[in-house]
Amino acid sequence: MEEITSRIAAVLNIKEEQVVNTLKLLEEGNTVPFIARYRKEMTHNLDEEQILFISKEYDYQNNLKKRKEDVLRLIEAQGKLTEEIVRAIHSCEKLSQVDDLYRPYQQKKKTRAADAINKGLEPLADYIMSCPRTGSVEKEAEKYVTEQVCSAEEALQGARDIVAERVSDDAKLRWKIKDSIENYGRIVTKEKKNHNDSEKVYKMYYDRSERISFVQPHRIMAIERAESEKVISVTIEYDQDWLINYAVRGITRNRTTIAQQQIEEAVKDGLKRLAFPSVEREVRSELKEKAQKQSIEIFSMNLEKLLLQPPMMGKIILGFDPAYRTGCKLAVIDSTGKLMKIEVIYPHQPVNKKKEAERILCDLHQKYHYEIIAIGNGTASRESESFVADVIAKNQLDVQYTLVSEAGAPVYSASELARAEFPDLTVEKRSAVSIGRRVLDPLSELIKIDPKSIGVGQYQHDLPAKQLQERLDFAIEKSVNRVGVDVNTASKELLMHVSGLNKAIAEEIIKWRNENGRFDNRLQLKSVKKLGLKAFEQSSGFLRVRFGSEALDGTAIHPESYTKAKQILDLSGNHPLGSDALKEALSQMDVQDLSKQLNMDEYTLVDILEALKAPLRDYRERYDGPLLRSDILELEDLHEGDMLEGVVRNVVDFGVFVDIGLHDDGLVHLSKLTKEKNVHPSDVVSVGELLKVKVHKIDLERKRVQLSLID
Repeated sequence: MEEITSRIAAVLNIKEEQVVNTLKLLEEGNTVPFIARYRKEMTHNLDEEQILFISKEYDYQNNLKKRKEDVLRLIEAQGKLTEEIVRAIHSCEKLSQVDDLYRPYQQKKKTRAADAINKGLEPLADYIMSCPRTGSVEKEAEKYVTEQVCSAEEALQGARDIVAERVSDDAKLRWKIKDSIENYGRIVTKEKKNHNDSEKVYKMYYDRSERISFVQPHRIMAIERAESEKVISVTIEYDQDWLINYAVRGITRNRTTIAQQQIEEAVKDGLKRLAFPSVEREVRSELKEKAQKQSIEIFSMNLEKLLLQPPMMGKIILGFDPAYRTGCKLAVIDSTGKLMKIEVIYPHQPVNKKKEAERILCDLHQKYHYEIIAIGNGTASRESESFVADVIAKNQLDVQYTLVSEAGAPVYSASELARAEFPDLTVEKRSAVSIGRRVLDPLSELIKIDPKSIGVGQYQHDLPAKQLQERLDFAIEKSVNRVGVDVNTASKELLMHVSGLNKAIAEEIIKWRNENGRFDNRLQLKSVKKLGLKAFEQSSGFLRVRFGSEALDGTAIHPESYTKAKQILDLSGNHPLGSDALKEALSQMDVQDLSKQLNMDEYTLVDILEALKAPLRDYRERYDGPLLRSDILELEDLHEGDMLEGVVRNVVDFGVFVDIGLHDDGLVHLSKLTKEKNVHPSDVVSVGELLKVKVHKIDLERKRVQLSLID
């Protein structure tokens, strides 16, 4: 236990006490969001990512420890355990290293070496590896001619097979090969004949050679996909001859021996037939695993930023789902997300009822006073944007519009959840509602959609489904609990991601609301079926009861801290929560002195003070809201050097895609993001962020724009 916790502490550069306390809290059944928010005094302010790392790394280290014990036991059972093996296994830091050391002792399937051993040729292999200086290898081999071994050459071949397998199984040699490949090897890709890459998506990999130590994760993902689609072949090149000579010297130690030829043949066979292909597969597997992990992290990070986009609270929104032949679907939703009106207009070809569409848009504005038009960015989006901009300008409407990613909207619209909510609407009309709600409250709406359908990742369809789902679920849970939810208005989908709750409890909360009306205070949660004391402890701080009988229930303060919070209010003069008078009084207090006076830790105290000063503050306020426009931009209007405002739609390894108001997003390549070296795009910008960008290059033929953040 101590060895594991000290190792984790060293990796995170924190105290071992923090690791021990975190593991204890996790063992007691506390959730990651709860620990991060309400047990800071024990973890010394570790965040959710650090806590998750501790949990996963502890499990890995425990598995590693158990594997070491199993391997030592298995080798000992064979009577081959030595102090050297014990030390080597105990020094391993990865499961793969333990397995490499166990390889020579593993029960193998039928191999050429195993067959030779069964024929009694192992002593001959030992003789060859002893590097004899005198005598004759051939004459020695004649001693092993039997009914099973027909000749001295057959005996030597069997002995070489044994030596070859021993060489291939040598852990230190395998590590040398792996080190050589990873540090000096190159990954080489060549175009295959008769492939289906008609659009030249993988053109850069048709004839490419790159140092493995330099290849970026996103290029590994592209290579893997291109290879699986049979567009390219992939090989790894490295100095095999040097490694063969190195292995030979490892056996002979530069001694002159009559078995030199036998050793060289055996080593060459063992490496080329067994070790090299095996280690190459291992290297490629680890490259792929690393690239997948990077892609999962990017997807998770982008999803989190997307979920945490600020809501347009108090606004009446017109959701606009563009289309050509079937018409554009309009959905007016009020400031709570309630659907007020559905319409269909046909401003585009082939119907082209533009005047009628304009009239309907103006009539809806006159009747419902919508303030923002949320236009989906799918088919006919730019034509719809042009139409909307013209209507706003022509009729001088006090309205702005924004383009909204409609990724996943069709998935939601066809779901059982959407059918239950809007049984009388078509799929397309439900989609218009979803688009509007994505602006009103992104978190509440996007939470209903499978995150893999939201489209803010890279190569997500090539990622291990279970790992991706776990990481995305964590991003959702983290986002929901950082924001908190109104227990009287939250949907089941939102509630089931609250710390300590699940689908069954979320359903019971909604059932309680339906039967008893709104919650008046947090304590009433204890009367909800299936919501026990532990679930109440874990969830109550994240569930808000606004305008109830207890003012503190509308804040992020946990009920367990109410007594302390009320003492603070008494000391400050009992001013109303969030009032200027209270803010002034709290600002005058010395945190250290107050901590001693109330006998409480400073972490919790600071959080309480912040909540009392701004009880209704939304965590999402720190991020940029949607980019609102009132006019249209055409590609032909752009010139190199133009300065534009845009919103980041996606962050990937090689750069960021920015919506500047054109049909397709512009790309800011990593080289145009910053002058700093060895920086990932996520270190510079994030999804949803508003940017000032410069037009770097325009490709009219391909309708692409390259942007720059530099200068």
